[in-house]
Amino acid sequence: MESTAPLDCVALLLVDDRRVLVERRKLTKRLAPGTLAIPGGHVEAGETLEAALLREAREELAIVPRDTAFVCTLMHLAEELRRLHYYAVRRWDGAIVPDEADAVIWLAMHDARHLDFDVDRTAVNEYLRLEREGGLVWRTRA
Repeated sequence: MESTAPLDCVALLLVDDRRVLVERRKLTKRLAPGTLAIPGGHVEAGETLEAALLREAREELAIVPRDTAFVCTLMHLAEELRRLHYYAVRRWDGAIVPDEADAVIWLAMHDARHLDFDVDRTAVNEYLRLEREGGLVWRTRA
């Protein structure tokens, strides 16, 4: 019997001055080439969400998150059902290098409608709601 459990993924909402970092996916990507999306990736077997967040930040953007806050978990049907865990990152070490994308773009949060995936637009709006209501709980890593 085929497994129907959702595939866990993490997504990084890098935020700076009312902007969010988005990536233009490489045209060579098998899934959603050329789309404008929030960076992130799969959680590997046995990996915690926090470990996946740190690994994906390093692999996708060559950074190490320092201040993070959980934003929301959303379901998304791609090739399979995915459970996307969104984390805001407001401070990090390292210069952003888009290793897994053609480009990265700082997008004004009020322009989230330009993102190609509904779940990414929803996550940005949830971040803004939590920020407005004081609901973000920031965690600082040494």
